[in-house]
Amino acid sequence: MALIRVVFTCGGTAGHVNPALALAGLVKERRPDSEILFVGAHRGIEKKLIETAGWPFRAVEVSNFHRSLRPAELRHNLVSLRNFLRSPGEARALLREFPADLVVGTGGYAGYPMIQAAAKLGIPTAIHESNAIPGLTTRLLEKHADLIMVGFEECRKNYKRPDKVLVTGTPVRGDFFRLTKKEAKKQLGMDDGRPLVVSFWGSLGAAEMNREMARFLALESRDGAPFHHVHGAGALGCQRMGGYLAEAGVDLEKSPSLEVREYIQDMSVLMRAADLVICRAGASTISELTALGVPAIIVPSPNVTNNHQEHNARVLSDAGGAVLILERESSGELLYKTAGEILRDQERRRGMSAAMAALGSVDAAEKIYTAMMALRGPQGK
Repeated sequence: MALIRVVFTCGGTAGHVNPALALAGLVKERRPDSEILFVGAHRGIEKKLIETAGWPFRAVEVSNFHRSLRPAELRHNLVSLRNFLRSPGEARALLREFPADLVVGTGGYAGYPMIQAAAKLGIPTAIHESNAIPGLTTRLLEKHADLIMVGFEECRKNYKRPDKVLVTGTPVRGDFFRLTKKEAKKQLGMDDGRPLVVSFWGSLGAAEMNREMARFLALESRDGAPFHHVHGAGALGCQRMGGYLAEAGVDLEKSPSLEVREYIQDMSVLMRAADLVICRAGASTISELTALGVPAIIVPSPNVTNNHQEHNARVLSDAGGAVLILERESSGELLYKTAGEILRDQERRRGMSAAMAALGSVDAAEKIYTAMMALRGPQGK
């Protein structure tokens, strides 16, 4: 089996980085002699995530453009323009130093110069787009990439070259499937027959949504905690959550089945055990929900590019796997009412679970690996 060198280029959000990490692990497992390099932006979240995972990381100088005409934003855009002009040369230099056999982008601005440079050098290229609506980088690179991989069949219509599009799903870490639902509930000590609700708004949290979740918890406490509930408030949200809970009249010490954490470390176990998840609609979360077949109430963030979270959420709600509630219409009372209706109706919950699972792909990493190796032709075997 021939030596293979793969560049993964990604960044900006954990949702772009995590699929690349899953794929890199599979490549190394299948081909232990492979050489892998990650490329991202200098100041992105990707550097920490990738180096923590133990992979080599290199950076190109690339940054986004802001639409505001304020002086500070104009200065930022001038820097971004300079970076845009410099980054192709940096990408070519990296590919001379690391002569890749394949370059795979999973989202983030650094992917643009790397995929473009690889295409010009005749190196096979692929893009994986986790979101239902392609991001700017994916749209710009569609004409350069040999293959575009997407999460759902509904995504195909968003591309000018649907013949280039392959539906693979989005990779989910293997530890999400380590336990059965029953085993996960037992490990958590939540196997007393009451359903489990897991809620979170992202790693930083969302101030107004955390306030609404405090009201949700107040209603649960008032009703004698009809279900277990673990809420991840996020790094910033947790600092304010105490005040929100006090404002809502919640004493968590009197309701041991209700738990608020800054960050959910054992997400794979909790998601596996969950009967209902209340969350945003980031790409990684969507892929985990569908792979596990977990019903959800989704409140997409309105503060994202191209409103892509709402598009993600509508794929799930249209299929019947999730209830979509827009943030401007949400409240603790509505979330609690909707959660109760789902959890008290076992037939509805089973239908939502089946609809969610029908959208999922537990073997997404395998499909993508196969497609990557096929791009290499006979050498990839």
